[in-house]
Amino acid sequence: MTRTKVSTVILSDVHIGSEHSKVKELTSFLKNIDCDKLILNGDILDGWKLQRNPFGRWKRSYTELIKVIMKMMEKHGTKVIYVRGNHDDFLDKILPLSLPSVSLVKDYVHISHGKRYYVTHGDVFDNISTHLVWLAKLGDYGYSALLWMNRILNNYRRKQGKPYYSFSQSVKHKVKSAVSYISDFEKELTALAAARHFDGIICGHIHQPANTWYGNIHYLNSGDWVESLSALIEHVDGTWEIYHYEECLFENEVSEKTA
Repeated sequence: MTRTKVSTVILSDVHIGSEHSKVKELTSFLKNIDCDKLILNGDILDGWKLQRNPFGRWKRSYTELIKVIMKMMEKHGTKVIYVRGNHDDFLDKILPLSLPSVSLVKDYVHISHGKRYYVTHGDVFDNISTHLVWLAKLGDYGYSALLWMNRILNNYRRKQGKPYYSFSQSVKHKVKSAVSYISDFEKELTALAAARHFDGIICGHIHQPANTWYGNIHYLNSGDWVESLSALIEHVDGTWEIYHYEECLFENEVSEKTA
C-alpha cells in the first residue's frame, strides 16, 4: 500500500495502558503515512493507569505501536518530538532529553512556512490537573465509566451495521459546564499564543479536535485516540487538516459496497 506523504503528524491523548485506548487503529494509521516530523503531544502513555498494574496492563499491541514509530524513524527519517502531558508527568524526572531522532520536552515551538506554533499538551492551563491532581484522578474514574457505556453502545451499533458514535462526546456537548470549559480553555491558550507573539497554538488534553481561528491566532487541537480517533496533519504546502480514523474507515466501507 502506498504511504501518504505529509510534512507533520501530531497526536495526543493515546492513553496507552487504558483499556479504552485505540492503539491498533493508531498503528494502522501510522503504517500508511510518511511524515518528516511526528509530534506526540502528551498523554501518549497513561502513567495513572500503568502504575496500578504495569506488567498486567502492557499489551503486545503497545509494543507493535512503538515498533512502527521506530521504523518510521529508521526507514523514513521521521523526527519524533514527545511533549509530556499530565498522565505521563513521570517524564518530568528526565526532561528535557535529546537523542539523535527523539526529543522529550515540556513544550515545543513548531516552525513551518514562516509561521511559529507553540506546542503544549494544555494541562498546565487546567487548574484541576495542575493543582488538584486527586480530583483530576477521581474524574478519570468517572470518565472511564462513561467510556465503558460508550463501548457497549458501539458494539450494538456495529452489529447493526452503523458507524461509530461517541456517546461520551455527545454528553460533553450537551453539558453546559463542559461546553463552557472547552471554550474557556481555547480562549486561554490563544491569548497566551498572542501574548508570546506566536502565529498559532497546538494542544491536546481536552479530547476535542479543532482547527479554527481566534482573530489572527490559529488554534489547533489533535483530539485523542480514545474517543475521536483523530490527528492533526500538516501537508507539504503548509495547510492543516483534522484526520478522523473512523470517518475514513466508514467512507472506505461505503465506497467498497458501492463499487
